[in-house]
Amino acid sequence: MKQLLSICLTVVLLIGGVVGGLFYMQNYEDFYYVQVDNSSVKELSADSDMNYEYTLNSYNDKGSRKKLSFKTSRQLKEGAYLRLQVRSFGVHAWEEVSYDDLPEKVQNKIAK
Repeated sequence: MKQLLSICLTVVLLIGGVVGGLFYMQNYEDFYYVQVDNSSVKELSADSDMNYEYTLNSYNDKGSRKKLSFKTSRQLKEGAYLRLQVRSFGVHAWEEVSYDDLPEKVQNKIAK
C-alpha cells in the first residue's frame, strides 16, 4: 500500500513539474530591440514560408547585448528598429517601432 502511494505521488509530482515547465516556457517573455542590417541577412531555401534569417545584436531595456536570430518571409527595411518578443525558445514575434519608442539605454547603444 505504501509503495503504491509513493508511486502515485511520484507520478503526480512529475506531471506537475512537466506542466509547470511548459507553462513557464510558453509564458515567459522578454523584449529586445534591434536595428535592421541587411548585410546580416541570410537567404534561406524557397521551400519554406520564412525565406530570410537575420542574426543581429540586440539589446534589452537595461542595455544588455545578446545576439539573436529570427526568420522572416521578406527582407526588412534597412535601418528599421524592431522590438523582438523573446521567449525561452527564441524570438516569438517582432514588430517595427520608432526610435523614440526604444528604451533610453537601448537608444544609447543603437545609432539613430
